[in-house]
Amino acid sequence: MSTDVPNPWLRGYFPRPRARLRVVFFPHGGGSASFYRPLARDLPDEVEGWVVQYPGREDRIGDPCCTDMPGLVEPLAKALAYLDDRPVWFFGHSMGASVAHEITRLLGAVGGRLPERLVVSGRPGPARQRPDDKHLDDERLWDDVCSLGGTDEQLLRLPGVREMALPALRADYRLVGTYRPPPGRDLSVPLSVCYGTEDPEVGAEDAAAWAAATSADTELVRFPGGHFYLRGDAQAELTGWLEQRLRGHAPTDPAGRNRG
Repeated sequence: MSTDVPNPWLRGYFPRPRARLRVVFFPHGGGSASFYRPLARDLPDEVEGWVVQYPGREDRIGDPCCTDMPGLVEPLAKALAYLDDRPVWFFGHSMGASVAHEITRLLGAVGGRLPERLVVSGRPGPARQRPDDKHLDDERLWDDVCSLGGTDEQLLRLPGVREMALPALRADYRLVGTYRPPPGRDLSVPLSVCYGTEDPEVGAEDAAAWAAATSADTELVRFPGGHFYLRGDAQAELTGWLEQRLRGHAPTDPAGRNRG
């Protein structure tokens, strides 16, 4: 990867030039790259974290938001080619899990470099995802954001925050609510499926349903907490699990190409 090439889709907060492995984080609906700074910082020394920055938020506030999955994953897959020189894992939470899933499918279809592992968090398996129309009603949408606990409550109450956040939230909720996951087992990548034990949106059966999406191994990992367990008391536990999992990883396919 050339670090001289500006890439609006990716943020590398903690460069580690000698890293042997990378993890790319995909934010949740309404989320931004900075959400993942703590996890990227706490990765093992030999692992470098990169975070996707969707358009329409933070330093990309002036870029039009994506409102459908193809419009998001097609340019993002091209952007990820900048990270094509080393093995990589994908980690996506909530909407980010579906984005990471679709990116992996797309890379497989075009013969691109697949992730060594796909970590999906806080999202039901594809067969248990259902259409949703919250993006049509600002009140329902905002209530949902506030109830899930991903953002500090004091920040949500600040004047102007709602108006500033709503455009990206509408776009992301529309993207997720109109998304139709593909049926069938069309991945060959190992999956780790993480979920919070008190998440009202993802139960154990919802998480286990990801096994139907891949021909490779699937593991389920539970953490105490709700939908945003990774920002709560379980954050240290998640960091420890991820560190242990990454340290035990040895790339089995240095080329990392489509093994489908």
